[in-house]
Amino acid sequence: MSAQPTQATQPKPPARSGGAAALGWILTIGLNVVAPIITYNQLHDHGWSEFGALLVSGAWPVLDSAISLAWRRKLDEFAIVTLVFLVITAVVSLVGAHSARALLIKDSGVTGLFGALCLATLLAPRPLMFYFGRKFATDGTPESTAWWNGLWQFDGFRRTMTVMTTVWGVAYLAEAAVRVVLAYLLPTDTMVVVSPVLIYGTLGLLALWTARYAKRSQAAGERRAAEAAEAEARAQAEARARAEAQAQA
Repeated sequence: MSAQPTQATQPKPPARSGGAAALGWILTIGLNVVAPIITYNQLHDHGWSEFGALLVSGAWPVLDSAISLAWRRKLDEFAIVTLVFLVITAVVSLVGAHSARALLIKDSGVTGLFGALCLATLLAPRPLMFYFGRKFATDGTPESTAWWNGLWQFDGFRRTMTVMTTVWGVAYLAEAAVRVVLAYLLPTDTMVVVSPVLIYGTLGLLALWTARYAKRSQAAGERRAAEAAEAEARAQAEARARAEAQAQA
């Protein structure tokens, strides 16, 4: 994600295994999209209420987070944010009106809260996308973590993290608003399918935009670095020429 002139001097994170990355995505999609839909439909078909079936189907994302934490065997800022939102989700699911529509609206409130959190961290020392970026751009080793943390000293990198955090915050606030409206307009059975599609569709679009924006930022940073190096070389050449002229005089 960086676009820094001295990035080449920083330790590079080790290459990631494509198989491990694919397994991670399959597990995420299976536990957060496929399993909740199947669980809801099976329970509802066997006489469970809409609210009960929806609440039980929400246990799969919790399992996904637990597996992720057990796999990595450490608790970083990303994991802390995940746990906080799991707690918030559990709390808002159990308070207030107990209906399927209310639960869907509360679920939208959680993603909306995530968007608000993104925007709130713009006032913090480092925005939320800095920690999310470190989660996915490094392999978690001390060397790669130090590499990522060291990039914060560069203006271009800080600007990139700020723009990304702003876009993610606004996008999730909009996504939450759309899902609240659809929760009132569509039947619950339909929203059980539509809701995760909106969640992960938004995530996919944001991930695609983030990757492209990061590449553009990196290319712009490399151009600025090349221009700065060229200007410095010219200045040094001119200084040497002046020194030689003075020596000859």
